[in-house]
Amino acid sequence: MKKLIYRYFIYSLLIMLFGLFLLLGGYFYLSRDLPGLEELERFEPELISRVYASDGTILKEFYTQRRVLIPIEEIPTHVVNALLATEDRDFYDHWGMNVKRTVKAFLVGYGGASTITQQLARTLHLNLERTYIRKLKELIIAINIEQTYTKDEILEMYLNSVHFGHGTYGIQAAAKLYFNKDVQNLNLDEGAMLIGLLPAPARFTPIHYPDVAIRRRNLVLRNMVITGKISKWDYANALNQNTSVAPRRESLGIAPYFTEYVRQEISDLGDRYNINIYRDGLEIYTTLDSRMQLIAEEALQNHLRYQQKKLDRRLLADREEMIGLLGISADSVNHLSNDSLFQMLAKRQRVVQGSFFAIDPENGAILAMIGGRDFEESKFNRAVQAERQPGSVFKPFVYTAAVDNGFSPSDQVLNQPVVIIEADGTRWTPTNYNGKTGGLVTMREGIQWSTNLVSIRWAQKVTPAVVRDYARKMGLTTRIDAVESISLGTSPTRLSELVAAYAVFPNQGVWNKPFAITRVLDRNGHEVYHSPRDTREVLSRETAYIMTDLLRTVVDAGTGGSIRWKYQFTGVPAGGKTGTTQNFTDALFVGFTKNLCAGTWVGVDDPRVSLGEGQAGAVAALPIWATFMKKTYDELELPVKDFNMPPGVRSIEICSETKKLPTEYCPTTTEIFNVRYAPKTRCTVHGKNSSRSNRGVDF
Repeated sequence: MKKLIYRYFIYSLLIMLFGLFLLLGGYFYLSRDLPGLEELERFEPELISRVYASDGTILKEFYTQRRVLIPIEEIPTHVVNALLATEDRDFYDHWGMNVKRTVKAFLVGYGGASTITQQLARTLHLNLERTYIRKLKELIIAINIEQTYTKDEILEMYLNSVHFGHGTYGIQAAAKLYFNKDVQNLNLDEGAMLIGLLPAPARFTPIHYPDVAIRRRNLVLRNMVITGKISKWDYANALNQNTSVAPRRESLGIAPYFTEYVRQEISDLGDRYNINIYRDGLEIYTTLDSRMQLIAEEALQNHLRYQQKKLDRRLLADREEMIGLLGISADSVNHLSNDSLFQMLAKRQRVVQGSFFAIDPENGAILAMIGGRDFEESKFNRAVQAERQPGSVFKPFVYTAAVDNGFSPSDQVLNQPVVIIEADGTRWTPTNYNGKTGGLVTMREGIQWSTNLVSIRWAQKVTPAVVRDYARKMGLTTRIDAVESISLGTSPTRLSELVAAYAVFPNQGVWNKPFAITRVLDRNGHEVYHSPRDTREVLSRETAYIMTDLLRTVVDAGTGGSIRWKYQFTGVPAGGKTGTTQNFTDALFVGFTKNLCAGTWVGVDDPRVSLGEGQAGAVAALPIWATFMKKTYDELELPVKDFNMPPGVRSIEICSETKKLPTEYCPTTTEIFNVRYAPKTRCTVHGKNSSRSNRGVDF
């Protein structure tokens, strides 16, 4: 008998050892490809990246999974209690698995067995295949999690990682999506509804199945009563609530053209800095001023609607033009009315477009950007991508080349026709906008009234190649042909580059490359990137100031004069230039103050479509700039600053006729000069015995 007992004991021991060996072997086999503790300690789910304006406004969120991390302390107790009552009542008493529920699951199926810790293990580290092997792996990871983290840490990870449907992960993002509020502000019934979604968010979503979601909410509330988490009074009160969702619609955000510009920059930097805007929870701080952006959008949209009505009226009244734009024969549309032709045109997007770009001239920070009338219709950013002829907006580069090479604002050229033989042998005979000619015209008068023939003669004096070199030096990168027509802006340019070039004038000759991002922080608050500053001195302070002063004349008393008398942008020193291209296809205005440099373009994407007779830059583009500046200075109370005259520039009294130093008999005026090139000889025309001087005295 003793031998039998001994033998039974030995066999039992061997079976136990063999079972333990199988258990350990299975554990090590299943654990070989599971994440180690060091990986478990790195809880880094995909997070929303946010783009901020300089004033702190959130411009846009980027994500593939909508998720915002939030500490457990900020999650209401009733939300946590709803979770525990419904998903894991013994959470604080088990070590990662509920033995009773697990055994039942293996015997009768998989559903309902997982603890919160096991669900977290599956969410973080495993695929979702429903197999016994996956269940065993899930259990092993859950045990490791329990050994590594406190219960509150596990709850925090779970509530920040679990899926709530519609691409939303985590309780904070879910609260924002369904109720448009932060998790801290969730009511009892709202929190219960969110917890009720967890088993099957797609089937229980209140957006598509509100009745099902209410039933799930009620189930969670009942569980909370059963477990003593809420009173029967709270339960009854919550049941009577109309828990209606207010889903936050996906928004283009503020300044969609700008945020897309930022997204592209971050994406281009992804490999170099190991960052991903869609998953890394980046905090992207930008230069944009959301207040200026909204002012610019209002000014642009209002004016584009006005321009569109004018274009529509013109096309409806001109059947021949509509047929020409459609590119069809007149015979084929004889049966169609003008309205029908117009509808055919409308389908081809014959719409008036516009763009706007504003920077801080001191450093190049982009303050406002609009790339078109509707981002949803067209993602093409006309502010930074479109290459259009600038027209007379290009003329300041001609005058800059002249001033920087020894000429002065009082120097004169003839306002007379020129005949130019093109490279192909054709004759080009340009004219002034008003068709008039005259005698000698000063540089200041030429730019004041945007006189084409005067600009061409100055380009000939300094040579088109030199003009091109100055345009290049001031930041224009598009192809510029060194021909006489360069002075009339026939080479396409980008609006953003024109604005940056004009900013050189109020910034005393220093060019700054426009930039959008100030810094990028990772999810832990560490800076991972900031935009490099590209800055260089391209003009002398003297040349920059003289050009600033010449462009002030345009705004105060020239082609841009309506800025002062019509749009009432007064009291702020400003300069700028209108621009119009042939056949009124493009209208532009670029201008500046000491605080801002901005430009706007108006036209139709199809260059064959004219804005209409008389729709010059002063009519079709300037109103946007003037409205923006007026409202920005008034509402934001920007400081009024004057432009600083450098020591190398001096205001000198000269003879108003000969432009030389005056005698006592000369009619006089004042002009500014680079002291190196100031007049050094006196007028010899007006003397004591000259008839002209006597007339001057009599006058």
